[in-house]
Amino acid sequence: MVPVRFMTWNVHGTFNLNPKFDLEGVCSILRKWAPDVVALQEVDSRSRSDDPFGKLASVIGDHRVHAKSIVTEDGDYGQMLLSRFPFCSVPEIVDVSYREREPRRAIATDLLTPAGDVRVVATHLGLSIHERYAQARSLVSLVRPARTVVLGDFNDWFWVRSVRRVLAQVCPNRSRLRTFPSRLPLMRLDRIYATRDSRIGKVWTDEAARAYSDHLPVIADIEIAAGS
Repeated sequence: MVPVRFMTWNVHGTFNLNPKFDLEGVCSILRKWAPDVVALQEVDSRSRSDDPFGKLASVIGDHRVHAKSIVTEDGDYGQMLLSRFPFCSVPEIVDVSYREREPRRAIATDLLTPAGDVRVVATHLGLSIHERYAQARSLVSLVRPARTVVLGDFNDWFWVRSVRRVLAQVCPNRSRLRTFPSRLPLMRLDRIYATRDSRIGKVWTDEAARAYSDHLPVIADIEIAAGS
């Protein structure tokens, strides 16, 4: 088993909680925990003179992919997957949008890690039950039977037609930390899932992150079975 550190964080709220959007503060949380792989949601460069996408990517390493669901002349909005490990397949940007609701994307790729090839799927799901259920079923098709990690903001707080029940079919291991709202966390919106052969060991969050977002990050050390 080889340990790999994963992190997911929805950085939404930085504009309200921190009007000047202390991008360096967000980066400091990433540096603090030094994840090998990190998924970030709600990265927003609109009405900004700098490049949050580029700055955040520079903290982790050279391997990155953006899934921008909103692209305008004034800037972009979306999610990122950052990795210290190289991609060993061309990253897929999968449209999991539901009907006329907000555009949603999933990033799926394979990483060449010390444990061998590891499948990673990062996403940010919708706000309605039926929307999330349909999106979760789409995610299942991106998961491989072994050595897969799925992470992101799933907006999943009901058991009825829940993302958890759908993903449990292929990724039975998951985090269970309360992450939202960050000031008094009540809901487990942000999660990390893994296939049966990938054991989630230590998993935690960081209360210092509440200064920058209304979500807390989830960080997990996952023991992944070595393979080719």
